[in-house]
Amino acid sequence: MAAYQNLFMFVAGFVLIALASKQIGQFFAKFKLPLISGFLFTGIIAGPFIFDFISVEATERLRFVDELSLAFIAFVAGSELYLKELRSRFKSIKLVSIGIVVSTFILGSLTVFVLADFMPFMRGLPVTGRIAIAILAGAILVARSPSSAVAIIKELRAKGPFTQTVMGVTVVTDVLVIILFAVNASIADALLTGLRFNLTFIALLFAELAVAVAAGYVVGRILQRILSSRINHGAKIVGILLTGYAVFAVSVWIRHATHAILPFEVFIEPLLVCMIGSFWLINRTDTRDEFLKTLHEVGPLVYIAFFTLTGASLTLDILADIWPITLLLVAVRFVVIFIGSLTGGVLAGDPMTYNRVSWMAYITQAGVGLGLAKEVGGAFPAWGPAFATLMISTIVVNQLIGPTLFKWALVWVKEARPRAKKSEPDQIHSAIIFGSDSQSLALARQLRAHDWEVKVAYSQTEEIENVTSSYFDARPMPGLSLDELQTFGVGEAGAVVAMLSDEENYRICELTYEHFGTDNLVVRLNHLANYDRFRELGAFTVRPSTAIISLLDHFVRAPSSISLLLGMEENYDIIDLEVRNPNLAGMAVRDLRLPSDALILSARRAGHIIITHGYTEFQTGDWVTVVGSLESLEELELRFGEYGQSSHAVYSLRHQLALGKDT
Repeated sequence: MAAYQNLFMFVAGFVLIALASKQIGQFFAKFKLPLISGFLFTGIIAGPFIFDFISVEATERLRFVDELSLAFIAFVAGSELYLKELRSRFKSIKLVSIGIVVSTFILGSLTVFVLADFMPFMRGLPVTGRIAIAILAGAILVARSPSSAVAIIKELRAKGPFTQTVMGVTVVTDVLVIILFAVNASIADALLTGLRFNLTFIALLFAELAVAVAAGYVVGRILQRILSSRINHGAKIVGILLTGYAVFAVSVWIRHATHAILPFEVFIEPLLVCMIGSFWLINRTDTRDEFLKTLHEVGPLVYIAFFTLTGASLTLDILADIWPITLLLVAVRFVVIFIGSLTGGVLAGDPMTYNRVSWMAYITQAGVGLGLAKEVGGAFPAWGPAFATLMISTIVVNQLIGPTLFKWALVWVKEARPRAKKSEPDQIHSAIIFGSDSQSLALARQLRAHDWEVKVAYSQTEEIENVTSSYFDARPMPGLSLDELQTFGVGEAGAVVAMLSDEENYRICELTYEHFGTDNLVVRLNHLANYDRFRELGAFTVRPSTAIISLLDHFVRAPSSISLLLGMEENYDIIDLEVRNPNLAGMAVRDLRLPSDALILSARRAGHIIITHGYTEFQTGDWVTVVGSLESLEELELRFGEYGQSSHAVYSLRHQLALGKDT
């Protein structure tokens, strides 16, 4: 009973630390550092070497958290290998992957073996023991970080053959490393236990791999059954996690049982089993979408727990002795990845422009590498924790450096398409509307009524008299090329409104995003299936058929707020003001002398909405939403800076689209 009470205390304490770890990880992210750096840092300071909130005993009793997490990481690795997405660049992916795996494993293992005398945990080992540790380290050095690669590609909106190859190689390598590790783990176990290398050993190795493949298929079937059942979503998540944990439990049981009754151990690599099960599910069943959704939902919680516990498990006294070895391994890994990627790229016939910088794309490491290091740490208690510390410190350094190098590579090959920096507009209160139907013209008149400068771009196939107006500038635009948008003055506009077909609207938004950086993109959406495409560009979308229902709903539940929003209150308005006055930087809302009839509702900073309170501090570049009388709003426009943008016009713009109103 006391043992269960202690376990409950360990779990409860760890949950509290994990909650703090989440916040610390988000703090690290503000400084462009990986989230896992914050999680690891939290584990280190909470671990036995500093505050001892997570004791050595606690890390041992919480081993089940590691096993649940490792199974989940293997599921993620298998889910990333979707064969249909790799076909277009298969030759390059295959050759570059082989080049990187071979060069990294051979030269990485050789480096660790040569440096054995400089590592305290390897000095007293015989040659066979040093070889065992070296090949395990070589396998872990091969690992990549698909999640980091995906995040960078999304951030830069990178597209092209180089990006496709990098993503394919990253995914394939992360799968190959688990297979390579499974083989090396069996070889290392044989070296450390004195098992002779003969036909019996080779047969045993192949038998273990065959059993792992068969077990992976069974796991895939179990996952399919769980996902296709009618139980609720929470129960499915529990079922998936317990399936992964069961794989580890059965693997340990088989290893101990065979050790007791046979002259050798049978080791079925649980990571390989889980990865094969996930791979089969993704490529052979129709439950892949729900599986991917579940992994995406559960991932953040699993990573917080795993990386926090990993940080607590680090032996800092050993890390202090081996940090020069860590930096040397990082440097060696850079060199061998360069050799492997260059060789593979040349053999595949890729352009030298790609081959020279492709190594920068393969530096990042994270989940799988850390998982393998932790598994070694638990499997070999004599030297495993020290080994895991060396590998984890190497992985952390690679993860800190790798993303920046990958960004440079994408920019160098000209496949990065980030948002352009917005040039200083001539007129903030200016808009360009693409389209000339009744809603477009009504919107143009509405904006002019709020003193905006408005241009309407229409196709030459449209009737010119339909768009002729003395209130705004209407011009024909024969195409939607970059040059034509530039000539039309899109770069100087405060807002761009696209009211054509979805494909034409996307072309306008994409060019504006990449070349002009306009913050305010508004789109009339024709088909809901295209919503995500526009959202990735930061565009505001309005679909009239559904927006009117939402508008009526708000009229029923909050009529006063909607009347303000739509400008139905004669002397009041809602506006967005950009904080340009440097004297306001660092000033709290409570210290700003607001007019009595004005209220700050929220602030938008770096694409995120902040609900303001008295202690919220302004930063230069914030967009602040304010409601108040027209006189007070004019005063605040002057106080915040030279320009202010009326969000009333923007909101009215969207609701005019929704209502189809012709004013």
